[in-house]
Amino acid sequence: MSGARPPRTVEEERHYRQQRLAASLRLFAKFGFDDGAGGHITARDPEYPEQFWINPFGMHFAQVRVSDLLLVDAEGNVVSGSGSVNPAGFTIHSHIHAARPDVVSAVHTHSVYGRAWATLGRRLDPLTQDACAFYEDHEVFDGFGGVVLDSEEGKRIAERLGGAKAVILRNHGLLTVGSSVQEAAWWFISMDRSCQVQLLAEAAGSPVPIAHEVARATAETMGTAGMGRLNFHPLYADIVRAQPDLLE
Repeated sequence: MSGARPPRTVEEERHYRQQRLAASLRLFAKFGFDDGAGGHITARDPEYPEQFWINPFGMHFAQVRVSDLLLVDAEGNVVSGSGSVNPAGFTIHSHIHAARPDVVSAVHTHSVYGRAWATLGRRLDPLTQDACAFYEDHEVFDGFGGVVLDSEEGKRIAERLGGAKAVILRNHGLLTVGSSVQEAAWWFISMDRSCQVQLLAEAAGSPVPIAHEVARATAETMGTAGMGRLNFHPLYADIVRAQPDLLE
């Protein structure tokens, strides 16, 4: 929907995904989604689909460039790049990528509003047009057992996500996925903002939800893959213009 032709070769597609992965990390730093060494975004490799690209453990989101990204295999070994991988990040993302062949990218960071909403252990309500993108398309994982280092918990998170675009990890935060990096990143941005809106609305009074039929119809427009890519496009263009070094 951005008007640009899709990449046609494996090399082009890999670079395309890497650029948008690095840009997403820079955007997340700008939006305050970074939190110490936590948080990770992945992009499945187009040539080796059992492997994925991820940000290096301990590197600030605002510093990540394309050349800093790491390629990790199904066992957690770094097969391209220099650095280490967040163990919890590998545990979560490896199971999601294995369970969902349709997922190109998965996103999880410790955003403030996402974490605050996650403590409630509830799905988001369809309070706004934007929140309708997640209507009947997100789940809640209520099995928090500490830092996700256990492979079985990673598997349970992937199972709870199912075929949805997002899962709220109770007492932890948000996780979103998409068939492109653009979608997964935009869904995270939009979901965190929807959490903020609902927290504010409930603090102010008793918000009125959108009716089921209208919410479902709105989701058919706002929750599509194309809409995710469309909304990400201006953010990508802006961050690349402001921080062109991310493409290095």
